Amino acid sequence: MRLLLQQRPDGRESPRFVQLQLEADLLGGWSLLRETGQIGGRSTLKREQFPDQQSALVALEHARDLQLRKGFQLMFAQGADAPKG
Repeated sequence: MRLLLQQRPDGRESPRFVQLQLEADLLGGWSLLRETGQIGGRSTLKREQFPDQQSALVALEHARDLQLRKGFQLMFAQGADAPKG
């Protein structure tokens, strides 16, 4: 599952983005990848491990809701269980 959120451009600089992605690992756990940065610029990638899909999904939804409150807009959602924002 993958979500892409983006701030509205303000005309002075490139808009910021946040990409949230869930991935299953080989040992039955799940990873939440958070990539943040400016479009066309550098980005930062952080990985958080979870023991099961449900706890990873809760963390993804919390991160998504936090970014929506900060003014980001959901631009893209991929995955059969993609949460609707």
